[in-house]
Amino acid sequence: MSLDKIIREESRLIILRELSEQPNESATSSALQGLLAEMFMIVREREWVERELEWLKEMGAVRLTPAGSVKIATLQEAGKDHLAHRRFIAGVKRTSLPVN
Repeated sequence: MSLDKIIREESRLIILRELSEQPNESATSSALQGLLAEMFMIVREREWVERELEWLKEMGAVRLTPAGSVKIATLQEAGKDHLAHRRFIAGVKRTSLPVN
């Protein structure tokens, strides 16, 4: 597996997790770019983050709403299902099972 593929799958999972932690399950592409860079050392242009959001949208994991020069991503059922281990999205890293 290439490093690029690993970074994309990890980033997609990080994005879904971050959306799930927000009170309205939404965040801007700019905020997600900052999170990836500051917390996870995944430094990419906002356009790269928006391409990943478009991919997640195609998978039914997020809804995207344009807002000026950024996009607002909102978590959808497929994304919630992936995080909850009910259904997995190929191309998104799987979450760890909770420790009981």
